[in-house]
Amino acid sequence: MATAIRSFELNTGAKLPAVGLGTYALVPSTIEQAIKVGYRHIDCASIYGNEKEIGSVLKKLIDDGSVKRDELFITSKLWCNDHLPEDVPKALDKTLKDLQIDYVDLYLVHWPVSLKKESPMPKPETLTKPDLPSTWKAMEALYHSGKARAIGVSNFSSKKLQDLLNVAQVVPAVNQVECHPVWQQQSLHELCKSNGVHLSGYSPLGSQTKGEARLKVLQNQTVAEVAEKLGRTTAQVALRWGLQMGHSVIPKSSSEARLQENLDVFDWSIPEDLFVKFSNIPQEKLVRGVEFANESLGFYKTIDELWDGEI
Repeated sequence: MATAIRSFELNTGAKLPAVGLGTYALVPSTIEQAIKVGYRHIDCASIYGNEKEIGSVLKKLIDDGSVKRDELFITSKLWCNDHLPEDVPKALDKTLKDLQIDYVDLYLVHWPVSLKKESPMPKPETLTKPDLPSTWKAMEALYHSGKARAIGVSNFSSKKLQDLLNVAQVVPAVNQVECHPVWQQQSLHELCKSNGVHLSGYSPLGSQTKGEARLKVLQNQTVAEVAEKLGRTTAQVALRWGLQMGHSVIPKSSSEARLQENLDVFDWSIPEDLFVKFSNIPQEKLVRGVEFANESLGFYKTIDELWDGEI
């Protein structure tokens, strides 16, 4: 009998649903459909520009009894132009207002990058020097206020996470990063595990950008061979691999059939003899964050600095 792995316990004691819904560029009808078919972790971000629309869906489904607020796990993220300590609580207040809820279950620092307040889109001239300890202190205040029931980070390398752990009073509950069979993040996994930080994998089916990057995971030879042997789709195998590795996954789809398919990963497993094959997959980072590094104007001169060599 397969171990279902339906949730992971965070260092706050909260249970994070193992399969979440990425909401970048999704329309409200898709989010409503996803909740109706069983998604309970809804992964939002202010920069996605659709939190108001998601809020209308949440209000409708909670009001009509389709779902209760305490059955949902709602994540949002602090964008790079709100890193100043005085801007952090205002950013969360706007997210709560847009989502029409009183608290988020998880609030993440979206990138270890800061931008000028008036410039949400990263360009060389809008990059500023981040002060992650002071931003984190403001995040800790949101945790203590109850408006964010857990706080964490996203896109933090092992070094940046360790640097934060060295000064944090509240240990991050989550580090949400790119993670899939083609970018497995083994050393970061180990650091997270040893410090009680849950690793959550975004783009678990490959980069969210259309085209070749996504196919690198879904058409990977090992993933395809395992899928064929198990009678599953390559997407299901990539997601189930993540759960068995010990991290939650946040796939995104606008197709009702694929929304259902991506949830069908609990009552079967990848046997050990096939699971070990994943360790032989050549590694390639697909989400590189090139817009956050600039040789002359950026705090991070290169993407190698942004990721501290984990690239």
